[in-house]
This record gives sequence, C-alpha cells and structure tokens, in this order.
Amino acid sequence: MGNVLEDYPFHCVFSLRPLIEFWRRNIAANPEYGRSLTEGIEAKLQNAPELLEPMEDLSVLQRHQNLLKTLMSLVFPPAFWQTDLVGAFVPFNLQPVYTSTSFKRLLLNEDGSFKSRPLMGEETYLTGRILRAYFLILEKYYGIRRDIDYPIIHVVPDPDTGLDLYLRIKPNLRFVEVHPRGKLKELSKEERETIIENLTNLTVLREILPPENFEFRGFGALYVFDVTQSEIISALERSLIDQESIFSKSGFQLLQQKLRTLFRSPDLVAGLAAIKDDQVMLLNVGCDLSTSSVFSGSLHLPLSEFEGSFYERAFTENRIINIRDLREETRRTKAEEAAFQAGARSLLIAPLTYRGNMIGTLDIASSNPGEFGPEDMMLMTQIMPLFVLAVKRALDETDHQIESVIKQKCTALHPAVEWRFHQAAFAYLDRIRMGQVSDFEPIVFRDVYPLYAVSDIRGSSEARNRAVQKDLEDQLTLALEVIRLAKNARPMPILEELSQRLGRQLERLGAGLSSGDEAAIVKMLKTDVEPLFVPFKDFSPQVRHAIESYQAALDGRLGTVYRRRREFEESMSLLNKRVSTYLDREQAEAQAVFPHYFEKHQTDGVDYLIYVGASLSEKGAFNELYLENLRLWQLMVCCGIAWHTEQLNDELKVPLEMAHLILVNHTPLSIRFRFDEKRFDVDGAYDVRQEIIKSRIDKAMVKGRAERLTQPGKIAVIYTQPQEGREIRRYIDFLRSQGFIKGDTEALDVQELPGVQGLKAFRVEIDLSSPAIAERVKRLAK
Repeated sequence: MGNVLEDYPFHCVFSLRPLIEFWRRNIAANPEYGRSLTEGIEAKLQNAPELLEPMEDLSVLQRHQNLLKTLMSLVFPPAFWQTDLVGAFVPFNLQPVYTSTSFKRLLLNEDGSFKSRPLMGEETYLTGRILRAYFLILEKYYGIRRDIDYPIIHVVPDPDTGLDLYLRIKPNLRFVEVHPRGKLKELSKEERETIIENLTNLTVLREILPPENFEFRGFGALYVFDVTQSEIISALERSLIDQESIFSKSGFQLLQQKLRTLFRSPDLVAGLAAIKDDQVMLLNVGCDLSTSSVFSGSLHLPLSEFEGSFYERAFTENRIINIRDLREETRRTKAEEAAFQAGARSLLIAPLTYRGNMIGTLDIASSNPGEFGPEDMMLMTQIMPLFVLAVKRALDETDHQIESVIKQKCTALHPAVEWRFHQAAFAYLDRIRMGQVSDFEPIVFRDVYPLYAVSDIRGSSEARNRAVQKDLEDQLTLALEVIRLAKNARPMPILEELSQRLGRQLERLGAGLSSGDEAAIVKMLKTDVEPLFVPFKDFSPQVRHAIESYQAALDGRLGTVYRRRREFEESMSLLNKRVSTYLDREQAEAQAVFPHYFEKHQTDGVDYLIYVGASLSEKGAFNELYLENLRLWQLMVCCGIAWHTEQLNDELKVPLEMAHLILVNHTPLSIRFRFDEKRFDVDGAYDVRQEIIKSRIDKAMVKGRAERLTQPGKIAVIYTQPQEGREIRRYIDFLRSQGFIKGDTEALDVQELPGVQGLKAFRVEIDLSSPAIAERVKRLAK
C-alpha cells in the first residue's frame, strides 16, 4: 500500500483519552469491578498524565506498555488476543500502535506498513477512508447522519503457502473523536443541501469543509476475518461467466490459481472435461499435468478410454471420488496412470450433471499424498454447480461452432446468396411432389461486378527456405558434435569417415538449399547417425550429454530440428490471422451497407473476391453507388491491412512484409455455382479473361524496369480502361486528403504477361503512422 501518512488529507493523532474516559465512566465508577483493581489503574494513570494528551510521538507509549496492555484489554479480550487478527491504529492513517502477534505477522511489514493490497484498489480504498472521516464530522457538528458500510477486503500472501488470503477488515471508530481546528464553520442552507446531494463527492466536501479545519484524535480498532472461501467462490462464479476462462490456456490457468487458493494447495492442478455423445472434450489441454497425460495431443478422447477408471466411478455412482494416494492403487487404468506419471499422488474427482445427465467432470490433483480431506469434498460440492453451468455453456457453444464451421467450410452458401438456393430447393421439392423428375436447377448470377484484391507476404518462399536451411544446419552441427566427441573417446576410422560426410553436407548446405537436400540430409541422419546413439552413450559422459542435447533439439512429432520453421510458420500464421480477422470486421460493415458475395482465401497472405450486382439481390435492387463505395472501401481496407502488419513487427519472430494489389474491372460478368466443387466460378469464355488476369498479375513487373509492381507498404491498382483509371485516381486523391496515403501517385505500365496485354497501374504509398487509419481500425475492433 502507498504511504498513507502522505496520502491522507486529515490531521490524525493517537490519543488514549477517549478510552480512559470510557474506563472511568463505565468501569472505575462501577463497584462490581472491585476498588483494588480500579484504584490501582487510576493510580498509574495519575502518574502518567502524558497518556491523556494527544501523542504525535508514539515512543511515549514505550514507557507504559503494561498500562497500555491493561487499557487495550477493554477493547480486545485477552482470551482471544493470541488467535484473533486485531489491532489499534492511529485514526484513518493506519499507523499501527498495538496489534496482535497474528495481525503483525500476516498483515504488517517490518516498518509497520501494510503488506496487503485492497481488493477494491488503492484509490477507492483511500476515498472510502476519507468519506468515513467526513461522515463523522457531518454527524457530530451538523446533524447529517449517513452510514458507510461496504466490505473492505484485503489480499495478502499466506506466509505458509504463498497463496492469497482474502481478509475482511472491519473498523470500529468507537474511540475516535473529531475536533475543529479554529472556529467551527456554520453551514448555510444552500451548503447543507449541496452536501446532502453530493455526500460521496470528495471535491464538493473538500471545498465546503476543508480537511485542514479538522483533527481526529483517539484510535481506530481493526478486526480482521478470513473470507477467502466466500471471495474465491464469488470470483470463480464471475470468471466462469466468461467462456475464455475454460477455453483458453491463460484463462484456465487463472481459474486454476483460484482453485489453489480455495483448497489451500499451492501445487494443485485442475482438470475440466465435458462429455458429448461418446466423446470426452478436454477443456484445459496445455495446463500442467495435461501435457504429459492421457489428455496429451488431443482435445477429444473416446469415452471408452475411461472404462474402469475412477472417473467412470464418479459417473456411475454420481459422487465425488477421493483417491488419497495413486501410488497405492495397484490397478491404475490409463487415465490414472497418466496422472500418476505426471506427478499426481492425490486426486479428487467430481461428476458434473445437468438435469440428471452427466455432462463432464472436474478434478483436482496434487503431488502430495493425502492432500484432500472431507472438508475439501465439501468445498468441491459448493463449487460444482458453477462448473456445471460453465460446461453446459461450453457444450452449447461447441454445438454452435460446429454448425458455423460446417456452413462455412463445407459449402459455398454465402449469406448473400442463400435466398437463391432456398428458392431453387423449394422449386425442386415442389416438382418432386408433383411427380416430375428433375435436376436441381442451375444457379447463375448474371451481370455482376467482380472486385479482387490480394495482400501477399513478400518473399515468403525465400524466408521458408532460409528457415529450412538453418534448421538443417543446426541439426548437422549437433550431429557432428556427437561424432567428434565419440571419436575423441574411442578413435575409429569409421567415425572419421562419417564426420567428413557430415562436414561436406554442412558445407554444401552453407552454399544454399537445393531441391532434395532436406530429404537427403534427414535420411542420412536417421539411418547413419541416430542409430549409433545407443552404443555411443557408454563412450563417455560428454558423448552422452551431446546426444541428449541433439535429442532435446528435435521436434517431438517430426523428429527433426524444427525451431526456425516453426518460428516462420507461427509468424506467418499470426500475420494471416490478424489480417483475416480485420478483413472479417471490415466485411461485416460493408455487408451492412449493401449485401454482396464475398470469398476469402489464406495462403502466403490473404486474398478476397467480391461479386456485387442486381441479380445477387433478392429484391433486385442495386445502384452503382454501392459498387463505387466498395472500390473505395477496397483501398481503405488495404491501408488497414498494412497498418496491422506494421503493428505486428515486434511480435513476429520472423520479420515479414506484405504487398497489396487491387484488380479493377468495370465490365460485368456471369458466375455459376459448380455443384461438384461447391463453389462459384465465372460462366462463359469471355468472362474467363478475368480469371486469367487474376492468376498472372501477382508476379507482374513494371514495364521497362527490373522491378516488381507490388512493393511492401504500397498499394498497386491494376486497370485496363481509361475510365477505370480516372475513377481510381479520384479515390486515391480523396484518401490522400484524409491522411491514408502519402507521396505522389505513380502511373505505370505493366509488362506484358502471357495472354494479357495493355494493363496499366497506379502505385501509392500507405501512411503507416496515419491517425486516420488507426482510428478506423480501432473503431472496427470495438
């Protein structure tokens, strides 16, 4: 916590006078307590007049510890002093004066500051303490009584386990007095009304009643209660509302940490599974034990994998199963053996049922035998309903995703054209009912305008080859080190020969990767080198260590060094995913303006194709304004994609750049649905020219130059007709005025391609630091 003495605006001073006066009125004056006791204390008070005065310097108390202890026993019963978390503090600024041993151990640092943190946040916590002070002032001097009673929860690490403890702090201000400093201000009617209307507005309260005009004397008593269980259960309930808490690794790890805190088990590992038909769907793959268990490598397992296991017993008996020590279970099934091999000793398995049907399990494991007892089973019973609802939502969400994937991946029924297929299907079924034999009628959309664009990852093939080359070099180097050390340990001519072969391969590879190199090198390592590792392990510890280093570097699935290729694939995948997600957001907004057919593909980059026209609209309504809007939209989308690429630079393990290309065609064409391929294609020989141009422009060169048309950070727009060029130039000029594009517009001729002549192009540079682009992208992300 921050420095409360500096943050708190009121002057607060410790004083025992309120407590001493209470003692004299209620204890000393009562004959039931005995004169010898009361007179003895009174005599000590007479000899310590400084205790009746406000104490700025708390060292005064050092001379009167016994008397302080006696007085404080009126506030804190001695019978509970050793066990309760209690203490006396300077009012509001929380400077400790007299605290129990357990309070000091758990909540205070050596310098007396709090080691805990308020769950509500430092600023809100400070505001609450200031409001409490103002409410005392308002009640005592102005007759305005308001209560402020909200739970003050602090989080502190348990010194024994390191896990969080949630502690509720309940203040008692019985022995706190407020005094004006100087003449007490009288409130006007308007000021009283303003205060009542703004009782929690510190700015208003400070302005009318400045804090420097008041002083607090006495002490505040704090009583602390452990509310970890109730707080964690509430936190679990909030977390489980979010699907990410069980579908993502990071979300589940946060959930697991809450369970560790709840069960007071620092190394607890949680498992959550849902049952769907005859499959078990694992919702926490990648977390701790799951990486080396029966769960490894798959998100779904047959229910038969759990036959005879404790998991099945939890299902059939519909009760929580507690396995105290897996080592003592001699008949471990595959499920229990996997957990045991991963380090689990004790296991608690809870069945999750919804309306009488088994829908999943929740289990917690620990490396300590006997970790879980009856109280943990009761806790598990409390949280099971929360996980039941979470798993039910997960199953429902999965069903929804399956339907979406089937619709998206297995058919070409884009929402914009579904109406036409519904019409054709209805007509087909109607003819069948009438006894007419008929095929499904052709689905053709005539006079539609195509829009095509591609954002291509520049140099992806070269980057992929460099990654392959570096991985092979690393693997050959590791293999050479094994052979070198083996040769030193036991010199043999055959090892010298093998070493030379590996060296020659490494030299050839350094000159560049050729076709067939990868397969040849991997085959050589698998057949000539790796089989020697078994006898080599006995040569020397150094050889054994080199073999272990070689094997540790291999990818577990592929059996080769795959680090650089994985980095390249992850970088390309991240870039494609980010661009694709952004394009989906843009597309959703564009569809809302006017429905159109949209088709997107991902390879080494992202490309998309749009068809728009009257025949695609169910009502036949169309205006060329929508077509022009989409062409301008294409340019803006390219700018947004380039902005995303720039933002990802620091996240990509392998630097990648994107070049952007748009093909403009004012001539409408016809498209036909190919039922055999379940996709749309152009219809007619003339319209095929659009497809030929599309397939050949990605490697187009500038006419008269040895220069690619597409360049990173720039947009190239290819067109054929002068009116197309005039329209595109207008859009470019507009985007330049809006801050999307900078620099001049290059007007270029495209070098002739096979079967394609007369292409022209504009090329412009995108302003990657443009606030206008950033604002558009962020608006769509909301």
